[in-house]
Amino acid sequence: MLEASDLENNAKHDDVHLPPTTAEPATYRLRKLLTGLQFQPAISDPGPPPDGGFIAWSQVLGAHFTVCNTWGYITTFGMFQSYYEEILPQSASTISWIGSVQVFLLFFVATLSGRAADAGFFKLVWSVGAVLNLIGIFMTSLCTSYWQLFLAQGLCMGLGCGLMFCPVLSLMPSYFARHQSLAVGLAATGSATGGLIFPVVVERLLPRVGFPWTVRTLGFLTFAMLLVSFVQLKQRVPPRRSGPLVDWTAFRDPVYLFFAVGMFFNFWGLYIAFFYISTFARQTIGLSQTASIYLLLIMNGVGLFARPIPNLLADMYTGPLNLLIPSVLLSGVMLLSWLSVSTAPELYVFALFYGIFSAAVQALFPATLASLTTDMEKIGVRMGMVLSIVGFAALTGSPLAGLLVSKGDGDFVYAQMFAGLSMIMGTGMIVVARGFRTKFVARVKV
Repeated sequence: MLEASDLENNAKHDDVHLPPTTAEPATYRLRKLLTGLQFQPAISDPGPPPDGGFIAWSQVLGAHFTVCNTWGYITTFGMFQSYYEEILPQSASTISWIGSVQVFLLFFVATLSGRAADAGFFKLVWSVGAVLNLIGIFMTSLCTSYWQLFLAQGLCMGLGCGLMFCPVLSLMPSYFARHQSLAVGLAATGSATGGLIFPVVVERLLPRVGFPWTVRTLGFLTFAMLLVSFVQLKQRVPPRRSGPLVDWTAFRDPVYLFFAVGMFFNFWGLYIAFFYISTFARQTIGLSQTASIYLLLIMNGVGLFARPIPNLLADMYTGPLNLLIPSVLLSGVMLLSWLSVSTAPELYVFALFYGIFSAAVQALFPATLASLTTDMEKIGVRMGMVLSIVGFAALTGSPLAGLLVSKGDGDFVYAQMFAGLSMIMGTGMIVVARGFRTKFVARVKV
């Protein structure tokens, strides 16, 4: 049994080892008496998620604006890809590394940022990310060469986006239970908001004021929206001070493992159309620069409806995993149907339907990932781990597609097959994950 002097000595070093006893409140009182300090247990239970109310929905608004300026900004890289191919001597595959590094860091840094958020440093990590993101945008406006763009737009913005993205998504499950998928879906719809705003700004300003002031305008818009996010976002779950950076035990769960592998294959092909549709439109179909930007507007714009609606249906009827499977499958089928596109109307139809199905994938993915973890103290690190895994797919997918286009002398057929088959493979892995989750029972809400 511990002596009072031992307790006092341990308390001074904030290292109390309580004896196994049922009289825990008496031990707390003894420690207060000996140290004169106000003692609080390290972790206090915030109670169940409010599942609504002003504060909870304000988190969704703040997350929406954050996703708009991270995922939303990055998914419009196709307009930068098309412009850079005209002004830079590098190949399309080389230029695509700028966008791929952005996407990679958005996801890969999530392991670090997610664990830091779990430890109680949400606001600090998010703020550092916002500053890096803004520095990257404004430095991009000064760039005149490939390596400068790679450092500013690829590395600096990518790091900033990665520090913000995972922490805001991990907030949603702590505020919502019954409406969790809808909340995550509305936050993820920020990608569509950014996909509409940023291309319109570029299309309107680039011919009039040039590249530097066009990018600076994007920076001012980003600053305004992130300022709203900074005011709104607030961490609810108490910090988890101890614990590993990576929760390796998660991979013992076959559901988590197969889901992670499946999403790797899905993200290998997901962004290829977003990055190359403008180039395909100009080089293969013969559309103008303006018309190629409109294709991006269509692909991103339909996401305003295609993101929240599947998540609402998931909350009400099916569960996010059940809806994710057909969304991924149909995205893969659409990418394979891209092989037959040879006219402008066909390309617009492809952009419309691929935009719908890929938007559903992007909204249901974080909602499904959040549903795989019931321990809110580990939600950040477990979401971050899968995001880091898919980051490697996002890093290599578009450059591989660009290499396939170059090897095909400008023909996109091999890149289109690679994108479509990757997502078909990913569908199979997620079906296996669902089987382990439901014990292969068909009609189960998951």
